[in-house]
Amino acid sequence: MELRYLRYFVAVAQTRHFTRAAELLGISQPPLSQQIQRLEREVGTPLLRRLTRGVELTEAGEAFYQDACQILALSDAALEKTRGIARGVNGTLSVGISSSNAFHPRIFSLLHEFQHRYPAITLLQQEANMASLMHDLQEGLLDAAFVRLPCESSKAFNLRLIDVEPMVAALHRSHPLSERDEVALSELVGTPLVLFPHEVAPGLYELVFNACLRAGLAPADSQQASQLSSSLSMVAAGFGFALVPVSMQCIGHPEVTFHRLSDQTLKTDIALAWRKFERSPSVRRLVEMF
Repeated sequence: MELRYLRYFVAVAQTRHFTRAAELLGISQPPLSQQIQRLEREVGTPLLRRLTRGVELTEAGEAFYQDACQILALSDAALEKTRGIARGVNGTLSVGISSSNAFHPRIFSLLHEFQHRYPAITLLQQEANMASLMHDLQEGLLDAAFVRLPCESSKAFNLRLIDVEPMVAALHRSHPLSERDEVALSELVGTPLVLFPHEVAPGLYELVFNACLRAGLAPADSQQASQLSSSLSMVAAGFGFALVPVSMQCIGHPEVTFHRLSDQTLKTDIALAWRKFERSPSVRRLVEMF
């Protein structure tokens, strides 16, 4: 059964008149009558009772009319939804956020703005380490991801730079240098380093590791935290000091102080990554915001 038959029938049922229904549909009256007759033959029973000045619904026609209206409404909604997905204004967008980016305010401000612009798009967020994000992005489990650079595996994707973020030293407030605004890494020799696992953010890990080596520290003997954020909890507990992105100052632990680095400029890039040759309009909408 063709949808147009249902549309023709609903128009006749609502106007109770073939001529007025034909005018509403933009077709002539004879073909409309023929299509309704064909529909009635297909369903196997009369749906309309022909009167001198119009038509009325039979009992079967009344029941058929209710179902036809629902079918047409579902069909129109499905069509609009599909067109919306094609235009990138509805659907689902899965976005990954690396654990090291979880406190960066600009990322979430942009996601909030994206949701405001495209309220019909369901935004799904996933926080994970870099290795997991790159794998899920490659396998199509994520549409895009906010990552930390440098990252060797990110070279397989399109990248859009979002921010360049400096690193700061996090000290326990009882540390002798905690009253200063700036500290040199070389001044922290003798204070144990708290370092996150390599897989959390490989490029950031190597940046921190090499900077500590240049300053005369022994990063190989560092205390290991489970995540970048938990390194601050370890600093607060007295395990040592940590180097973290400046955005993590928002955690504001009462036992932790943050300090600019005076002897080295440590910065890390934040980027949006998405698959090359990606055709999703929703991803394109997200990229256009940066």
